[in-house]
Amino acid sequence: MPQVVVFPVAIAAVMAALALLGPGRIGGWSLAVLEALLGLALVFVLAFFRDPGRGVAADTNELLSPADGVVRDVEIVQEEEFIGGPAVRIGIFLSIFNAHINRAPCDVRVHAIRYRPGKFLNAMNRRAGKVNESNDLHLVRAVEPQDRLIVRQISGAIARRIVCGVEDGARLAAGQRFGMIKFGSRTELYASARDDLKCLVATGDKVKAGLTVLMRYES
Repeated sequence: MPQVVVFPVAIAAVMAALALLGPGRIGGWSLAVLEALLGLALVFVLAFFRDPGRGVAADTNELLSPADGVVRDVEIVQEEEFIGGPAVRIGIFLSIFNAHINRAPCDVRVHAIRYRPGKFLNAMNRRAGKVNESNDLHLVRAVEPQDRLIVRQISGAIARRIVCGVEDGARLAAGQRFGMIKFGSRTELYASARDDLKCLVATGDKVKAGLTVLMRYES
């Protein structure tokens, strides 16, 4: 993604400019402090925008985590807009120290994308999914059962920009990157509640996008 390169390059360019033009214009200690602060910012940005490779196991009965982070809540909710009934909702909180790349939970077709403006509550709050700025990916599984899924990207108290790099009708493979949320956020996965769909995680579990299995069809 472009922002993975743009931010580090911009900071490095400012550091280089200060090193070349700063001496004689900025006091020695002031210049050293500025360079140190920019160096710390560069380290943070490189860590935040990291995009670790993930070897995704191809099991079509599994729904993989769409984000790195910690499971904050697991519950059954009514989702009438797209799923049309009871759904298992798993909420994942991403701290500023997590990789923030979002990935597809399985092989899917993007049915629609729905952006919604809103508030910026702390993303650890389960209400954040209802009232915060968010972006919903309405997905249809490409294999049986061809259930409807939703991945919801949610801004937090610090996050102020949601990035989604796919459009309606796109096909995504399990674990494929599709976007990110900048600087602390929440991601939720909704799946149709059914007797043969088993949830494999609980509140407090740490998960990895494209690696951790959140749910499995047992048929």
